[in-house]
Amino acid sequence: MAYDIIVLGSGPGGYPAAIRASQLGFSVAIIEKESLGGVCLNWGCIPTKALLKSAQVYEYMKHSASYGINATGVQQDFPAVVKRSRGVADKMSRGVQFLMKKNKIDVVMGYGKIKSKGQIEVTATDGTKKVVEGKYIIIATGGRTRELPNLKQDGKKVIGYREAMILPQQPKSMIVVGSGAIGVEFAYFYNSMGTKITIVEFLPRIVPVEDEEISKELEKQYKKQGIDIMTSASVESVDTSGTGVKALVKKQNGSIVTLEADIVLSAVGVVANIENIGLEENGIKTNRGRVITDKYFQTNVPGIFAIGDCTPNQALAHKASKEGINAAEYIGYLEKKFAHQPEPIDYGNVPGCTYCTPEIASVGLTEKAAKDAGYEIKVGKFPFMASGKASAAGATDGFVKVIYDAKYGEFLGCHMIGTNVTEMIAEVVVARKLETTAHEILNAIHPHPTMSEGLKEATAMAYGEAIDV
Repeated sequence: MAYDIIVLGSGPGGYPAAIRASQLGFSVAIIEKESLGGVCLNWGCIPTKALLKSAQVYEYMKHSASYGINATGVQQDFPAVVKRSRGVADKMSRGVQFLMKKNKIDVVMGYGKIKSKGQIEVTATDGTKKVVEGKYIIIATGGRTRELPNLKQDGKKVIGYREAMILPQQPKSMIVVGSGAIGVEFAYFYNSMGTKITIVEFLPRIVPVEDEEISKELEKQYKKQGIDIMTSASVESVDTSGTGVKALVKKQNGSIVTLEADIVLSAVGVVANIENIGLEENGIKTNRGRVITDKYFQTNVPGIFAIGDCTPNQALAHKASKEGINAAEYIGYLEKKFAHQPEPIDYGNVPGCTYCTPEIASVGLTEKAAKDAGYEIKVGKFPFMASGKASAAGATDGFVKVIYDAKYGEFLGCHMIGTNVTEMIAEVVVARKLETTAHEILNAIHPHPTMSEGLKEATAMAYGEAIDV
């Protein structure tokens, strides 16, 4: 049969696109080469959070005496931790299978390649091929771990995030190359489990996309946890011929040091999965390894759309989901099944979250970016050390930092580091969406005692009205 819409890829961009299209009355097929839910559900967002939760529970147990609880002989079971993580991922993937059935979406397993404007050729694992036809195609092929020329991954001693989730045994030592979200999350997990961790970052500070004060705080906390950090440093080569790995690292002053470890984790970003999916053959334009689209995610070829990590902007699951929904709604608009064009995404108001301990959450401009943009700003910072809830929870590390335009009170940015801050950032996203000013944040009563009070208190700090600091 011919479908109205074919979605190529079932990750956090693809499956919401398919569901929204079905809700609008379209017949939909989704093509997936491996597991429903894509990298996020199976090898990314969800299973890593399960690993991190196990690490946090282990940390709590080790320090239970500080809460008045006597827990002795606490040990972690690394294979059991990994098994739990895989179980969580499998459950979530089965959940997507249920959603496909519920929304009457046909799932076609196999590797999809665009054959022509309305056709995708699918090759199954046994090599058999078939063509799926549809009026519209949404490309949602996602991304994979980036591989550096001098840091080739062998899957055993030099690994990516995928192998890091399912190591058969815990390494005694690990070098983590790259300190973005993936790098610092795995650094925390393995360090908590007892692995000796060294982070090597090419740029001058870790989590380099974050506000500078956030980077400094995380580095301070990680060093306190026993993690070694080398910034302005690059891995020149690795030698895997021995029992472990020897990495030659070039420091900022040009000197070379040799680091030894059981395993090197390469966490230097992601690249888009756009090879061998029929882009060139069909004249679909790309730039710098990403598919180029308009604000409604249509490529230069009418009827073919692209969303998620294979397109520009942030490589984030929640950004991909919204893009998928918008693409489906725009097709609905074209086909008169949806009343209006979807509102284009404001990529300056997409939150970023990193789930290490302490957590990091941010949205909007950093202090430097605000100054570089010419704003006269007011900055407020509330330390969780002054929070009653944080003290009660034994989670006083970190702070909330807010940045406002001094002239109009516009909420330019917010940057948080601390316990549960990934659950707090949504307030700022909604506030910025509604063009909320500092005045309105100050006059919105926040519940006490909560960590979320920190947002109001930081705003009060910016305007010289702080009560608790």
